[in-house]
Amino acid sequence: MNTGSAEEIRKHVRVYMIVFAALAVLTVVTVGVSYIHLPVHTAIIVALIIASVKGSLVAAYFMHLISEEKIIYWVLVLTALFFVVLMLLPTFTSSF
Repeated sequence: MNTGSAEEIRKHVRVYMIVFAALAVLTVVTVGVSYIHLPVHTAIIVALIIASVKGSLVAAYFMHLISEEKIIYWVLVLTALFFVVLMLLPTFTSSF
């Protein structure tokens, strides 16, 4: 079983530490933004943007999606599309 060279392992650990630091900074940014009195819709948009970036970092590096084949990305896009459709479905079916 080939585990890789020490230099390769150091490179991966460095990437993980950078991603961890980015997640920690984004968590501090999230808390900082919560103290700013923004309108509700703006606060929700900012929170979703920060959460999307954090989720993307976790999925890409800690779940190793950054090195996957293209079919995985198509499945992710399809899943996101279905999610958006399901979230918008009550809007289109509700009576005004």
